[in-house]
Amino acid sequence: MSMEACNAHGLYCVPLYDTLGAGAVEFVISHAEVSIAFVEEKKIPELLKTFPKAAEYLKTIVSFGKVSEEQKQEVEKLGVKIYSWDEFLEVGHDKNFDLPVKKKSDICTIMYTSGTTGDPKGVLISNENIITLLSGMKKILGSCNEQMHEKDVYISYLPLAHIFDRIIEEGIIWSGAALGFWRGDIKLLMEDIAELKPTIFCAVPRVLDRVYTGLTEKINNGGFVKQTMFNWAYTYKLHSMERGQKHETAAPLMDKLVFSKVKQALGGNVRIVLSGAAPLSKHVEGFLRVVTCAHILQGYGLTETCAGSFVTIPNEINMLGMVGPPLPYIEVCLESVPEMGYDALATKPRGEICIKGGTVFAGYHKREDLTKEVMIDGWFHTGDIGEWQPNGSMKIIDRKKNIFKLSQGEYVAVENLENIYVQVNAIESIWIYGNSFEHFLVAVVNPSKKAVEDWAQANDMKMDFNSLCEDSKAKHYILGELLKIAKEKKLKGFEFVKAVHLDPVPFDMERDLLTPTFKKKRPQLLKYYQNIIDEMYKTAK
Repeated sequence: MSMEACNAHGLYCVPLYDTLGAGAVEFVISHAEVSIAFVEEKKIPELLKTFPKAAEYLKTIVSFGKVSEEQKQEVEKLGVKIYSWDEFLEVGHDKNFDLPVKKKSDICTIMYTSGTTGDPKGVLISNENIITLLSGMKKILGSCNEQMHEKDVYISYLPLAHIFDRIIEEGIIWSGAALGFWRGDIKLLMEDIAELKPTIFCAVPRVLDRVYTGLTEKINNGGFVKQTMFNWAYTYKLHSMERGQKHETAAPLMDKLVFSKVKQALGGNVRIVLSGAAPLSKHVEGFLRVVTCAHILQGYGLTETCAGSFVTIPNEINMLGMVGPPLPYIEVCLESVPEMGYDALATKPRGEICIKGGTVFAGYHKREDLTKEVMIDGWFHTGDIGEWQPNGSMKIIDRKKNIFKLSQGEYVAVENLENIYVQVNAIESIWIYGNSFEHFLVAVVNPSKKAVEDWAQANDMKMDFNSLCEDSKAKHYILGELLKIAKEKKLKGFEFVKAVHLDPVPFDMERDLLTPTFKKKRPQLLKYYQNIIDEMYKTAK
């Protein structure tokens, strides 16, 4: 409601990620000169940590719930007013205001990206950016006889401070569809979905990976008859889809008998699942396309391009593992990156993805220097490496910045390697490290609890999970699994991981190791695991 009020009155809406930490929240308030903040009742103490510095700009706080007397006294000493939600609504009761005339070039929101290094950057997003993006999305869906309509229901559980959820919500409101909000507890998300029965579901790959793992475990533990029936139905439907059948007509009987249970797990009504914010594994995407009885669309974009620049087309199975063609109303080109061996004019065009058009941001707030770094001759340089496919789709293959050179002079594209190694069933997540003073790679792994415990049981090792993670035999087992896939994928010798540390605690935002969209913060990971990295290099030599 606060966000739409900002839209109506032409105010800059500046989301504050609570996961950015007090230092970053204080930075955003001061940098954007925020004068009024709307805040969840339980997050008021977090906001108060930014005082007294934030009080230079912040003059009004509105709680979405109540306000305690102590909080009132604390902020009023600093000349700041604080209201409960009901009190604030009373302030405007019986008052009428003329809404200002707004232009499409007006800034709608300053969205600070958490970034993996340095201070957050304020991305200036205009009214035109949002409307252009949504118009393009409508056009893509319309070309496939799909459309968002008034009977659609969307569940919002991703952070509204992130462009992905923000843009979808604006689209839902524009379509007159219904919008449901989760209770805020990831453990209760599936219950919320069952209750709301959404028709549109947006997810980051981490959520879909969990759905995939949960489903495959159920199938594997379901007994021989159920397993055989599922595998047969899966193969039959997949072959029909590969022959060009739409997912809804590929195997209606199998959908009814076998896959309807999967559909029910997502509420029973889901028809579009949109994945974004990070790459979705090809095997997960392929599996979900068959079993969910819904369109699985993978998109690609950045906050700077208003979330979406590419999206796969419904029922195009040959776009598996890709992010689809560009959305309407934008232009895309590849720029060669010779130092990484990428040539935009080769038979297989590869290079840095550059974007121009109505969805591209107006610049970084108060940081013209950073804007000039990424905006060259009107083209926004994404930093991502893409490969054009013969079908007009884009495949993301690398990240320009996440490369380093080993001491023997070999370049390592670390994200590409992590995407290969993470396919090992025995691991949940992996961070790979190397530098120009060392000739080999090491890694910190979050192992799969079930896989490691099953391995331990098979080897008569009676230890708890934490102890297993410290055991040299368990490390040797994980290294062996990594070696297997490295050989299978024909990786070069210098791309093999030579030492691992097993951390039973998954990488998280609490330790500042991940961004709110689950991207790895590499400098912070190095700082956190520095002693372990040093020890691995010492012992592996």
